[in-house]
This record gives sequence, structure tokens and C-alpha cells, in this order.
Amino acid sequence: MPWQVRHITGDVGEFHARELPSEQRVATFFRTVTPTLVLGSSQRADSVDAAAASRMGIEVVRRRSGGGGVLLWPDDFVWLDLEIPATDDLWSDDVGKATWWVGELWCTALNDLAPDAAVHRGRLVRTRWSADVCFAGAGPGEVLVGDAKLVGVSQRRTRAAARFQSMIHLRWRPDIVAAVVAASPRVDELEPLVATSSPAPTADITARLTTALAAL
Repeated sequence: MPWQVRHITGDVGEFHARELPSEQRVATFFRTVTPTLVLGSSQRADSVDAAAASRMGIEVVRRRSGGGGVLLWPDDFVWLDLEIPATDDLWSDDVGKATWWVGELWCTALNDLAPDAAVHRGRLVRTRWSADVCFAGAGPGEVLVGDAKLVGVSQRRTRAAARFQSMIHLRWRPDIVAAVVAASPRVDELEPLVATSSPAPTADITARLTTALAAL
């Protein structure tokens, strides 16, 4: 089944509000020109310092997949949504294993840029800040370099389809994340959590992922 590849630049809230497709593979590379903090579907609203976010010009929206907050800073990330129908060969009824192929896709694309990267296939790893900050923990299918997260992955499922949301930080901004988390973590607590060992520009990573997708 071929992928329908899309490139969208737009409003983060509208992008995450989309319904799932049911009959085709869709890969969407998403960009935004507005600094945005994207909360997980069940994340507490009061986990964010809304006043600090407003002062810094950061919009706060919510996605429909799980996990903690993700900071989207224009041109500092690559975001890829992967949507498949339940009839797809990539589908797995095992929720824990369902995301493994997403991590493997990223590892293939970044093979020479991050040779030590590996897909996390264990249980969910929680830390003090993982409920508030996505990259502070680790879940199945996510890509790690040592204990630091390189690629975050979350999913939303229905009986008919699944959406896998994945992202890499090209630049990690722990100072900004610390400023908007209501519990006020220290910058030095957040700084080592994220691996940004990808020197390639956005266009190169996007091209690598598109090539890797074609092989699935």
C-alpha cells in the first residue's frame, strides 16, 4: 500500500483536531510558524504556567494522543504523523508493540547521523517530569540514544485506524520548557533528557524519512 505524503504548515490546534482516515496510508510532515506547547490528551491543564506561556508568545493546544507536553519551536523540529487503516500490514493489535515500526523507520532514516540510536521496546519509563514533558520519559517505539530521547512517539487508535505522531528536536530548549511547566523544573534537570545529535537540516531529514517510508 503506497503512502500519501503531505507537507502542511499551519495552525497546530487545527492539525491535531483532524479525524483519522480509514482506508489509506497517510504520512504528514507538519510545520508551524508559531511557538506552541502541545499537551497530551489527558495531561492536566494546570500543569502549564499559562501566564508564562502567554508572556513568551507560546500558544498552548492539546493533541488527541497521549503523553506529556511537547514544545514546537519553528524550524527547531521535524514532526511526522503516520496514519494507517486497521487492515494495513503495519497494524498490530498489541498496543505496546504497535509503535515499534515507527521507531524503526526513524532509525533507518537517521542511521548514519545517529548510529547509536535504538528503538525502546520495553515498558513505559516514567520520571519525575514525564507527566508534564514528553521527552522526560520513554515509551515503546520511541528512539533513544543511551538514556536520552531522540524521537518521541505517541498514538491514537480506533477500531478502524491509528495515528502515530512522531517528532525529533533539532534544537532542545530546556530553558523555555522549564519556564512554562507550572511545577518549575530546573533547567539542568531537563537539559540531559533530549538527544539532538542530528546535524542535518529539516529538508534532509524529511527526505530521508520519505525514502524510508517508500521501503515499507
